[in-house]
Amino acid sequence: MSSTAPESPMKVLVYSDDASTRAQIRLAIGRRPAAGLPKVEFVERATQPAVVETLDQGGIDVLVVDGEAQPAGGLGVCRQAKDEVYDCPPVLAIIGRRDDGWLATWSRADAVVSLPLDPMAVANALAGLMRRRLETRLPAL
Repeated sequence: MSSTAPESPMKVLVYSDDASTRAQIRLAIGRRPAAGLPKVEFVERATQPAVVETLDQGGIDVLVVDGEAQPAGGLGVCRQAKDEVYDCPPVLAIIGRRDDGWLATWSRADAVVSLPLDPMAVANALAGLMRRRLETRLPAL
């Protein structure tokens, strides 16, 4: 039986200062968020400078940010990435309250999921962003 999913994994950068939040996000996403998509390779970062450095190095396909991260909130990190990173990957923002949706709009996040994490909602949102990235990603030089 042949698989239609691409073989090389897609790199998903997960930003949160809280290791348990990063673990919850990884568990909600799983190894492959949807059929027909490549497996996910997670890259975890706990600080804003580490996120910026990782994005500057390239190779990240989707960024997932924790809006409740401290001291640099994920929505601010998202806005910075959208302003400063060439060919910025799509961003999934995890927000603490649905009422924070306006902040996610300000941050220019491409998709938003609110707490508590619903694994289906997280996986579906990430799958959509992965598909978009596969269609629009620039070829390597």
